[in-house]
Amino acid sequence: MNSGDTAWVLVSAALVLLMTPGLAFFYGGMVRSRGVLNMLMMSLGSIGVVGVLWVLFGYSAAFGTDIGSLGLLGNPAEFFGLGQVLGEDAISGTIPTLAFAGFQAMFAILTVALISGAIADRARFGPWLLFAGLWATLVYFPVAHWVFAFDTKDEAGNVTAVGGWIANRLAAIDFAGGTAVHINAGAAALALVLVLGKRKGWPKEPGKPHNLPFVVLGAGLLWFGWFGFNSGSALAANGTAAVVLVNTLVATSAAMLGWLLIERIRDGHATTLGAASGIVAGLVAITPACSSVTPLGAIAIGAITGAVCALAVSLKFRFGYDDSLDVVGVHLVGGLMGTLLVGLFASAAAPAGVAGLFYGGGFDQLWRQAVGAGAVLVYSFVLSLVIALVVKLVVGFRLSEQDEVEGIDETEHAETAYHFGDGRPSYRSPVRSEEVERRLEGSNA
Repeated sequence: MNSGDTAWVLVSAALVLLMTPGLAFFYGGMVRSRGVLNMLMMSLGSIGVVGVLWVLFGYSAAFGTDIGSLGLLGNPAEFFGLGQVLGEDAISGTIPTLAFAGFQAMFAILTVALISGAIADRARFGPWLLFAGLWATLVYFPVAHWVFAFDTKDEAGNVTAVGGWIANRLAAIDFAGGTAVHINAGAAALALVLVLGKRKGWPKEPGKPHNLPFVVLGAGLLWFGWFGFNSGSALAANGTAAVVLVNTLVATSAAMLGWLLIERIRDGHATTLGAASGIVAGLVAITPACSSVTPLGAIAIGAITGAVCALAVSLKFRFGYDDSLDVVGVHLVGGLMGTLLVGLFASAAAPAGVAGLFYGGGFDQLWRQAVGAGAVLVYSFVLSLVIALVVKLVVGFRLSEQDEVEGIDETEHAETAYHFGDGRPSYRSPVRSEEVERRLEGSNA
């Protein structure tokens, strides 16, 4: 066990957990004022549900010994409750296995929370928690096994525990979750949007962000936490972590500039929302590629993805799906771009030691990246569609039209985010009855 590596992974785990409240602020600022608390709650709820499931059986399903040796699912009972990895001899590499389990728990939490932005303002909170638990169990845990679980070998090189098929048999590169996190969440978001339908009034009334400083604060927290997300995935305080940190910085910077350039050309001005969105797009894109490219390659991946995502967010208007906060346009498209561009910009000089097409490696890595990305996209979309339909049919998923108009914060949580002196909510609903208005006036008097 190495104390420096352990300390770095523990700190990185805390940084990744911070990303979920950061995401809550990022999403919360982009919705209207009467829906900000619900966005915060959807992220917080993800922490509660997924955190418990991960300890019970999620870690085992993702990183346990493969069932059937096909690389599809770990044994959910192998580390049930994590009691088996409490001892001093439970070590993964140079860190305690429990530190690794805690670090990976934060990935599972964030991935579920990412989905919520697509269905802002119209999903009931209880059914969202039910969906979150089912989706984590049936989609995230298996996909994490495919991508993150590497074969365990003895000193002679013999495989003693089989890992996931994408990581080992396909040998696609996904250092920190371009497929398992972002393509996975983006595909699920698209499925949920199709099941729940459009917000009332969309697209004629798309709704403007109510608090852009919240959006920037959230983007800043995400960027800060993402250094733990990516560099922490080295699982050691070493040169790989340093390369990943620099690539995460420079790709994100280039993506922000790429997004702003598209805005300037297309709309005539660069916006604060565009800068924040470009930051997130760059972080998404470099996540799978950060160990396999040089800093120059990272700049190229960031700039290309920032521009492409800036264009992709408008596809929802062309195709008519109401992705409220552009989860599909940023996370699905950005995850696909970052994963596929590994096959072009990977350099043998980087820690992963693989050459892409532009560095003399031919198409070998590119097709591996494409197969991995496509498999996760299809699996996540189909399973998410089924889960969402089951939740909708069994308990109902969407708010009533009246509750949506009145505001999801008040109807789902009996709260409003902002009060201005007199204790009254910051808005007056057009659907409130005269009796309700008289009671409110009487209480204030």
